[in-house]
Amino acid sequence: MDENIRSVELHKAYRLLNHGPTVLVSSSYAGADNVMAAAWACALDFSPPKVTVVIDKTAQTRQLVEKSGYFALQIPNAGQLELTYALGNSSLGDTPDKVERSGAKLFKIDGFDTPLVEGCSGWLICKIIPEPHNQTTYDLFIGEVIGAWADTRIFENGHWKFETAEPRWRSLHYLAGGHFYAIGDPLVVSGSN
Repeated sequence: MDENIRSVELHKAYRLLNHGPTVLVSSSYAGADNVMAAAWACALDFSPPKVTVVIDKTAQTRQLVEKSGYFALQIPNAGQLELTYALGNSSLGDTPDKVERSGAKLFKIDGFDTPLVEGCSGWLICKIIPEPHNQTTYDLFIGEVIGAWADTRIFENGHWKFETAEPRWRSLHYLAGGHFYAIGDPLVVSGSN
């Protein structure tokens, strides 16, 4: 594992998603790994930490999530723009080597079977909280965060460092049609913490 990756306290895990970034969703089952991009993911609760993500019925990643009961959310950065777009615009069903073609390198954290994408700014491994109605009707999955990590070059002591890190570390925010924004400059309310 990269020496810059550190564990994030679970009660602060929501901070990895609180600014609304595009995420990469990964899962694995029976030797098959996949990663997809998703724009609709968010923090849901603090204790235990929970997240939501929308995964369409047609996504191959969804099958792996449903069978394994686990998924990971990763926060890609501006340095991974092309990789993120490639993972979001190809299907494992049509392109069996999509992960390799995208340039994504996968790794695992000791004690977890869910694959993670190297080079991201943060990672959350989640266990599905079964909500069959939401999953079937709305494609909405709820996960309890069981592990969280971040790269200390961009996230440390429970806070993002976008204003002091290299621009390549800024998070991506997807609009449509291959159009993303990177997070901008901070605006801080005086007297806040």
